[in-house]
Amino acid sequence: MFDHISGTITAIQEKSITLATGGLGFAVYTPHARNFALNTSAQLFIYFHWNADAGPSLYGFQTELDRRVFLMIIDCPKIGPGIALNILSQLSSAQFLEIVTTGNQAGLSSVNGIGAKKAEQIIVELKHKVQKLLNAGELKVEQQQSFVQWQQLSEVLSTLNYSKQEVGKVTQHLAEKYTGQNYPLDQLIRAALAYLSQKQG
Repeated sequence: MFDHISGTITAIQEKSITLATGGLGFAVYTPHARNFALNTSAQLFIYFHWNADAGPSLYGFQTELDRRVFLMIIDCPKIGPGIALNILSQLSSAQFLEIVTTGNQAGLSSVNGIGAKKAEQIIVELKHKVQKLLNAGELKVEQQQSFVQWQQLSEVLSTLNYSKQEVGKVTQHLAEKYTGQNYPLDQLIRAALAYLSQKQG
């Protein structure tokens, strides 16, 4: 129904803004409402949601990637727009995709309202979909390089005959330690081998 809405911001709430255009004011839920300023213009990519009890509601995002990630999250069983909005209010889309790619359950469960079981469910449900998104090359160059780096680390460890379980554990450990930081691949490999050696010792 809606792809995007452009207009002037006339009101700002904790989780939503009012976007005025064409004589109408649209209430739009958005992850970072407080980052907007009154009486400024904005364009938001829109998701239209219908709830049998509450009726229609609009969710708006500053980038197409944010909307894509939001839609991926709500595609998980028993995960609604409220939870997805909560995740994206505390993590950027790039951080969320990295967490899923590396299986960083601790990183996702650190989000308020997301427990360990729910974090595991989301990661399991979305890992394949995130991989397809990465393969489509729709991320910025620096974001793509970060994800490729984690993939390369997994491939290197696999060629060294470490099991999938071992690779998964060390990747998760390093992701928790280095989330949001761009470390050279060779440094990650050394850290991974040191961790694995310590576990085997």
